[in-house]
Amino acid sequence: MNPPQIQAGALTRRAFLRTATAATAVVSAGALDLARSAHAAGSDVLRVGMIGCGGRCTGAAEEALNADPGARLTAMCDIFLERAHEKRKHLKERKGEQVQVDDEHCFAGFDGYQRVIENCDVTLIANAAKFHPLHVKAAIAAGRHVFVEKPHGIDPAGVKLLSEACALAQAKKLCVVSGLQSRYHPGYIEAVQRIHDGDIGDVLAIEENFLRAPYNVINRRAGLSEVEWQCGAQYHFHWLSGDDVVQSLVHNMDRASWVLGDTAPVKAHGLGGRSSSFDPVYGSVFDHHSVIYEWANGARVYAFCRTQNNCYEEVSSLVFGTKGKASLLQGQITGAKPWKWNGKGNPYQIEHDQLFAAIRSGNPINNGAYMARSTLIVIMGQISCYTGKDVAWEDISKSNFYYAPKPEDCRMDMEPPVKPGPDGAYPVYVPGQTVLI
Repeated sequence: MNPPQIQAGALTRRAFLRTATAATAVVSAGALDLARSAHAAGSDVLRVGMIGCGGRCTGAAEEALNADPGARLTAMCDIFLERAHEKRKHLKERKGEQVQVDDEHCFAGFDGYQRVIENCDVTLIANAAKFHPLHVKAAIAAGRHVFVEKPHGIDPAGVKLLSEACALAQAKKLCVVSGLQSRYHPGYIEAVQRIHDGDIGDVLAIEENFLRAPYNVINRRAGLSEVEWQCGAQYHFHWLSGDDVVQSLVHNMDRASWVLGDTAPVKAHGLGGRSSSFDPVYGSVFDHHSVIYEWANGARVYAFCRTQNNCYEEVSSLVFGTKGKASLLQGQITGAKPWKWNGKGNPYQIEHDQLFAAIRSGNPINNGAYMARSTLIVIMGQISCYTGKDVAWEDISKSNFYYAPKPEDCRMDMEPPVKPGPDGAYPVYVPGQTVLI
């Protein structure tokens, strides 16, 4: 579900960034430091590469090309080559000469990301979340700026690698921008600031909901290997997507952590399972989760996600204080200091506007701190649902657990880590029996 739209006239920061982008055309190459050296042959062209050719990376590519007239899409990869060709055609129709990807720069397979990184200055990463930390690290090591979709990992080992990559980006003065687009939404920014200013009093509790029908359900095509099928349906396999707390509630829990001062909970306990989604197309994930997070100050966050048909649906972030209530997604506060935000626009575009403005100015953006924190928060909730045990922040932070195989070990000819049973359904973890950390 998309967030409320932002009114262009109200977006003074975006207007400033556009002005700054134009102004940097006269800035010397030396002033742009390492960020400038990442440009193609020192030109005004910024080569953009896509790792993943699903809907989200395709949207990110269009937003990147919208953000900067000097941006050129030059390389693409996906597990399936035909999907790269399909999305190239789609983007060419929409962005014309800014799309300059020939057949030799469309790559397939698990190692295609390496070729994309070789042929771009700005790397857009929006494929199976299992691979996000590895691909971010590789892009940063090669001197590329990065946009990476959420979630930014699916297990504690992945978050540690992500943190290392973001620290390297800071040292190399490269941008890392997160797909946790709530942080770029002016309405949410103002609402959170009002909460921090005390407009609803002390925060007592937060309710987070992401309740919807099953997401991106696809039928298996004939001729696909088991690994190809699972990669094509990656949202329904825990070893690729991390399951729904990680995949969906990460936006919600990022907002909750932000409201609570960009801090992490001390512990969490969760409930979850599969009660209606047994068909093979639903893979190895749960279809409902509930997680309660407890913060050191006593505040609790009640977080719920569900992917079931014919059930109640809601997407919301509700903050309850001693003097009022805030609905972040509605941009509204009720109580002692009522307030309503009425802007319109697109935060998905804003994050790319700011990314490319930062590259042009040589003043890098690095979202690493909240990227890693929010991702680990949802991972601890997912692991609590899988195991039936409470999980402490201290323990999840120290853990090196990962869902096998390691990202760098994945191959098309490998044995998949999960296989269907005799009835065709895939097994899921069993709370009370499963041990992960």
